[in-house]
Amino acid sequence: MQSAGAAPISPADPDKVLRAVIVAPETGFDPAITRDLYSTFITQSIFEPLFTYDYLARPAKLVPLTAEALPDVSVDGKTYTIHLKKGIYFAVDPAFKGKKRELTMADYVYSFKRLLDPALSSPQAWLLEGKVVGLDDLAAKARRSKHFDYDADIPGFELIDRYTLRIHLNQPDFDLGMILAHQPTGAVAREVVEKYHDPQGQIMANPVGTGPYILTEWVRGSRIVLTANPDYRGYIWDFKAGRDPGDQRIVAQMKGKHMPQIGRIEISVMVEDQSRWLAFQNDEIDLFQLEGPLAPQALVNGKLKPELVKKGIQLSRIVDPEVSYFYWNMRDPILGGMRKEKIALRRAIAMAHNVREEIKVVWNDEAVALEYPIPPGVVGYDPTYKSSIQFEPEVANALLDTFGYKIGKDGWRTLPDGKYLQIRYTARADSNGQQQLEMWKKTYDLIHIHMVGDRKPFPDILKAEKQCQLQTRTAPWIADYPDGDNFMQLYYGPNIFQNNNGCNQIPEYDKLYAASQKMPAGPERDLLYHKMARILEVYAPIRVGYARYRNMLAQPRVIGYKKHPILPVEWMYFDIEKRQ
Repeated sequence: MQSAGAAPISPADPDKVLRAVIVAPETGFDPAITRDLYSTFITQSIFEPLFTYDYLARPAKLVPLTAEALPDVSVDGKTYTIHLKKGIYFAVDPAFKGKKRELTMADYVYSFKRLLDPALSSPQAWLLEGKVVGLDDLAAKARRSKHFDYDADIPGFELIDRYTLRIHLNQPDFDLGMILAHQPTGAVAREVVEKYHDPQGQIMANPVGTGPYILTEWVRGSRIVLTANPDYRGYIWDFKAGRDPGDQRIVAQMKGKHMPQIGRIEISVMVEDQSRWLAFQNDEIDLFQLEGPLAPQALVNGKLKPELVKKGIQLSRIVDPEVSYFYWNMRDPILGGMRKEKIALRRAIAMAHNVREEIKVVWNDEAVALEYPIPPGVVGYDPTYKSSIQFEPEVANALLDTFGYKIGKDGWRTLPDGKYLQIRYTARADSNGQQQLEMWKKTYDLIHIHMVGDRKPFPDILKAEKQCQLQTRTAPWIADYPDGDNFMQLYYGPNIFQNNNGCNQIPEYDKLYAASQKMPAGPERDLLYHKMARILEVYAPIRVGYARYRNMLAQPRVIGYKKHPILPVEWMYFDIEKRQ
């Protein structure tokens, strides 16, 4: 055990400070509960899953993190054997009562079980639900008894020894390695949960992991400070350049460095676009996401303006592996249901919305329109697919006329039974959300439907959405892992109250999705995905929208930065010069 006077292990320099910014308030830092991108910035820095992704490889390449190697997978895809590196320790914390606490495979089993604990109601349960032999039975027993037995052995988690875990699956799952690289599967120590849990069993305010950083300051919705974990084992930077010409420069800057280098990360919450841009211009922020509304301030045709290049400002630009889609709550009494007039209403709204105009007006052309539910850069994407839902407001109006949505004397349509028709569209309470409200008001005006705007703070949106309490909104989903399964699961019935924001349950879709999960990526699975996409177009619980560009601006002092398509943050992979 390291004594109080021993030198820290971490190579991070406390005088190297990175100042970053997020555009919406965080919700908390329990990996089993967190589902917003901004909180994930923190959980990724603190908790470590078994696997992660190579910093420079494109397309994204799975690599070991705490595991010794990638999993040994049986031929039938139903058994995964994983070996853990020895000598990895949790950050020092009172929960461990002065003892140095080594990470073992039992910690991963405990963390995986938490995802299925009914008391937690984890929005990440879908990652393992229905997959591991005996795990769902354990969860079902807990629902009956109101107690989840974390000490119960189940056949699906076979602990060979302290450092070896064999996972037995109910059916083949060729994505499990990627799932075990996703932040919600990061290792949580049972002692930490037992010491700090709230009445719901969550540790949103007390994250303790094995990762490179620890949480040292948190002012909710305002400021978060991470400092380097002094006992983090570190690594030597040795990534290989890909085809991107900029990779060679990064390798030259970073190769051989002991990582992490950055000793302190100060994160501010700034909701308004102009506030963030002004702070970056004033050198108050080192790393900054330039969202679409601000793009004209810094970019011309996707490249930095000459005056910014002259200052040494750096740009890392990718099309995010994301889908921003529009959903209509299938449990809502006005919009939901499978009756023909309800389907007609949703299809009409979908056809009345001009996606390309939204990209131009709201995002300043900093997005690409999508036809398919799987975005570019993700396995299963089909660039040749053409959706049957296009911008056709005349057809949309005719469809509403046909199904009895009559236009009254006031110019607004009523329901087929003559009752008042009003739609409530929800957006973030910021300038970008206001633009979306205005864009959708124009859409509904085109088909004579009265729309009211509902602006909410981002955490409140997520909370209401998870309970099927929103009528409609634009929901962005960025890849948890780079496979089409991560996107097609968004509309799967059993994922209601998790990631199925529109509370969609279509038996035909659910049957095909369940079948697709048993298949590796390839033409056979792609055929099912095409059928599923057509089902979404027929019943219109959603309409596919766009994938946004992610423009990350960095000050000249930032060294070796490149935006990764899957990892939420990269500050454990790059360096920064000390301020003078």
